Amino acid sequence: MRILAFNTAHDSSVCSLHNGKIEFFCKEERLVKIKRATDPFKSLELYNSLNFGKINHILYHTPSNYEAGPLPLYRVYIHRKFNIEMENYSALSHHKCHAALAYYNSGFKNALVFVVDRNGSIFFINNKNVARESESVFICNQDIKPIYKNFWNIPTQEMNRQQILDKITAYYRDCKIDVKSNLGIVNVYEAATTLIGQNSLENGKTMGLSAYGKHVDKDRLFINGSPITNRFIHLNDGTFNFLNGLPHGDQTTCFYKEKSRITKQITTNNYPYYADKAKLVQIETQREVGNLIKEYVKKTGINNICVAGGYGLNVVANQYYLKTIPDVNFYFEPVADDTGISVGAAMLKWKEVTKTKPFPVKNNFYHYYKKENIKIPGKKTTILEVCKLLEKKKSVAIFDGNPEAGPRALGHRSILFDARVKNGKDIINKIKKREWYRPFAGVILKKFLYKHFTKLPIKESPYMTVNFHCKTPSLFPAIVHKDDTSRLQTVERGELFKILSLFNKRNKCPILLNTSLNLAGQPLVHNVNDAINILKNSKLDAIYFVQQKKLLR
Repeated sequence: MRILAFNTAHDSSVCSLHNGKIEFFCKEERLVKIKRATDPFKSLELYNSLNFGKINHILYHTPSNYEAGPLPLYRVYIHRKFNIEMENYSALSHHKCHAALAYYNSGFKNALVFVVDRNGSIFFINNKNVARESESVFICNQDIKPIYKNFWNIPTQEMNRQQILDKITAYYRDCKIDVKSNLGIVNVYEAATTLIGQNSLENGKTMGLSAYGKHVDKDRLFINGSPITNRFIHLNDGTFNFLNGLPHGDQTTCFYKEKSRITKQITTNNYPYYADKAKLVQIETQREVGNLIKEYVKKTGINNICVAGGYGLNVVANQYYLKTIPDVNFYFEPVADDTGISVGAAMLKWKEVTKTKPFPVKNNFYHYYKKENIKIPGKKTTILEVCKLLEKKKSVAIFDGNPEAGPRALGHRSILFDARVKNGKDIINKIKKREWYRPFAGVILKKFLYKHFTKLPIKESPYMTVNFHCKTPSLFPAIVHKDDTSRLQTVERGELFKILSLFNKRNKCPILLNTSLNLAGQPLVHNVNDAINILKNSKLDAIYFVQQKKLLR
């Protein structure tokens, strides 16, 4: 059986599941070169051109599911292209798709999945969108069932919050429901992101800036008391203000009376104010998610925990859970953002139809890439030559087969650099053109992880989903952040492992800087021409094309 699923909102993607395994996956932004692109028509066209075979189900998914325009357009398009009726898989399933992807990939038999994701599915009453999923807890074994949900309230004159709560509670039987605020955990985090002039989806920038801040307890953002019954702040409490009157989907949050301070340039002179706000939301939100995890671990007795939704990419928070919640087995889904919705939807449909679980993915390199029959310029090379360039403080990109499916480069579309170089961040920033306060990640040979970093209750970090505290920060200034931490990928196989092993043998250094092969504001590169264009238009020194064993400088 073949199931084709696609999501149409930001980070849109297409997934085909054949007999329970992924046979095709493509994120639209990689084809159209627009970061977080919506409406995956190019991905659908690509899938159609490959002629995989008969399709049994085609699923359409959008978290909003209320726009009158796109749905009829997709129905016509899908019918003409594939000669099959499209199934609308949108209704209140956004968080469940996140949960399915994390659970089925985790390998856990029984688990709790915590989805923290501001713009989940919208709940409608009398054809009006009145609330939206913000946090969900699912209990997973044979089925995936919600046991807790928080919705942030969309203001309406027709219904008060209690009436909305009653309607949602009646729909979700045997599930604890909260509708206490116009804000959820990610709304709160986005307050700092919008304050520094960034798109509300760019919360990774806030996470990076937070390391420079100082947390002030008197600015608590959440109501004191029970962490569950009084979890969420309320409007007009003197801390936050909701900017009303904007079109739905453009609503954002901002610190109270601070709209005039929004900036798009955080400099070394003005950063303390913004860094303090970033630190505040980082500390407060991770604490609230941690409290949620602790409560439901205690309530259910289940200690296998999956984390998904956009907030699941917050490596600082993930480190916090590992340090503060003992005796729990964590799985952090590497495609935790909306990129993975199409995969989760296809997995859910497979389970619904066959009554069996789909197969977990084996790695993060399942994004489709057709081997290009073009002559790549450059000279034949070896990993020894790559290592010698790195030793000369040269930046070397690595282009290896299928791209990473998720947002983080893991050695197939990466830029490598010597982590020991004191001004390494500045050198790579001249290539990437990123904000000065954002850190660069590292890749380390798995067996050396806890020689240089403080031990956490995990054996590896293959998908770069966790921050680690460095014991020897002065040794690796290019990857150690202001707070002496580093986001790490551990490796034990593949071409990146071979390069790093040889580099370690020659230099007694098992760590390299590893950042994504793209420029600021652009998606990860997809094909050879994308990579060559970066070499031409930046200060990148070289690209190593693994399959061709060629080095282009």
